[in-house]
Amino acid sequence: MELGVYAVIAVAVIVGVAAFARKLGVAAPIILVIVGVTLSVLPGVPDIEVPPEIILDGLLPPILYAAAISVPLTDFRRNLAPIAGLSIVLVIITAFASGFILYTLLPDLNLAAAIALGAIISPPDAVAATSIGRRLGLPPRLLTVLEGEGLVNDATALVLLRTALAAAVGSLSTPFAGVVDFITAVILALVIGLVVGFVSVWVRSKLNDPVLDTALSVVVPFAAFAPTEALHGSGVLAVVITGLYTGHAAPRAFSAQARISDAINWRTIQFLLENGVFLLIGLELRTLVKDVDHPEVLSVWDSILLGLIAMLSLVIIRYLLIFPLIYSLRRRAERAERSVLREWLMIQYFRDHPVRYRWQSLRKQRAEQRYLRHRNDLEEFRQEAIDWKGAVVLGWSGMRGVVTLAAAQSLPTDIPYRPQLILIAFTVAFVSLVLQGGTLPWLIRALGLQGVDVKEDRRLLAQLLDDISEAGIRVLDDPEGAAGTTAPVDPEVVERVRQTSFLRAESAWERIRLAEEPPESRPHHVFRALRLAVVNAERDRLLEERARGSYPSRILTEAQAMLDLEETRLRSRAR
Repeated sequence: MELGVYAVIAVAVIVGVAAFARKLGVAAPIILVIVGVTLSVLPGVPDIEVPPEIILDGLLPPILYAAAISVPLTDFRRNLAPIAGLSIVLVIITAFASGFILYTLLPDLNLAAAIALGAIISPPDAVAATSIGRRLGLPPRLLTVLEGEGLVNDATALVLLRTALAAAVGSLSTPFAGVVDFITAVILALVIGLVVGFVSVWVRSKLNDPVLDTALSVVVPFAAFAPTEALHGSGVLAVVITGLYTGHAAPRAFSAQARISDAINWRTIQFLLENGVFLLIGLELRTLVKDVDHPEVLSVWDSILLGLIAMLSLVIIRYLLIFPLIYSLRRRAERAERSVLREWLMIQYFRDHPVRYRWQSLRKQRAEQRYLRHRNDLEEFRQEAIDWKGAVVLGWSGMRGVVTLAAAQSLPTDIPYRPQLILIAFTVAFVSLVLQGGTLPWLIRALGLQGVDVKEDRRLLAQLLDDISEAGIRVLDDPEGAAGTTAPVDPEVVERVRQTSFLRAESAWERIRLAEEPPESRPHHVFRALRLAVVNAERDRLLEERARGSYPSRILTEAQAMLDLEETRLRSRAR
């Protein structure tokens, strides 16, 4: 009963803060942490201490899965180099560097345990950074890199933490054994993640009931996480791999209704869990301070001071590695240009020489596909190159969050300074969220970073709709075959289908041509307004019929679903 009351209050606080944060222009996680800290010091509020396994094993898998299914695999592939550099190389270097600093400041802490703490505070949480970036219009490539870093760096940090703790207690014989353990964990995660992703997508594609599909999708992240962890792999990375595969396969494997339902359900789950965890971070402050039961060893204020030193070292280390990373991206773009040129020359060779054998035809086809993909990648690199301004934002976006605190609480009870180490980790997470997250909007505005070009995006959308409409219209050359009937199809029906397909593209081009004119003068805007008025009137009549009981409930429900679907389609076009 008491737990239920707390849950209701927590959800109310999360929703209220999120609504307030949008009006205030501040990321909700930052306000929630501050609200949690404020509530924790109020009299009557009970001590909050959440077991770390609840967060690491219960909340983190669905949070990462929800984020992974929404990241386009193409963007992830294109930015694999910076994502790997930030989420693997940077995390490892940060863990060792910051761990060595703490090792020099805490005499009773051995080096392996210090590196374990470094692994705890090394992975940034991209939730606050990406929410701020989307609202202020950061370039899409920067957002993709931040999202990708947030997905993978937790896996790197947690595997490194496990390896460092094993070394601290003497379970690892040599450093080489730690490297082998790390690589094995990653390989297991890749294999199991892909297998679970493939199997879950195949099973869900056979389900026609959205309720069953939703129920199965909820357990998918745990199906990837649990067996991987049982085999001593990286369960977090397995969840990310499964999510990326599922998100990429969804347009082909799932129905439109399943995709819409999936998107809404996982956005809701992600919203509640992410923001709930940030609220918990703040609420745990009083408990963490009370746990420092030997202040003569290392007081609360000394622990906070060490947390600030660690925080400063994290920022410095991140910037020291960010700028070389951005330079390497420019070199990579230059290499991509040379690679595309070589592929173009190969295609020209095939065009100048006749194809005589099947293997030559296949080789030519693969070369053309590879050339188109790499040419598009190169165009994306040119249009969304990350310059020094983007590097500054990337460096300042290294806020720590849920994994830092949960991983700190998972430290063995016999490790020296354990309560103080947890408080150090909390200080790093809290200060980075409030300081970096609070000033990130100002930094983005000061640098003048621009997001997407709205007009260009509208033009590309109209062009894409033209392309897909052209492919769709060709089906109508054989209407009987397309409809699966032998009876002749009425030409008027074919024309109605053709005009409906053209309507999408015409509306998109109209938004470009008439962008400066008031919406009321645009034909398609007027059409949508009239059609929405008709749908609203139809819904009013449907509610009257429901009140009279004129039709069975199942018929009313089906009609309501049809009206809802059309209203959703019309309102999405109006945006």
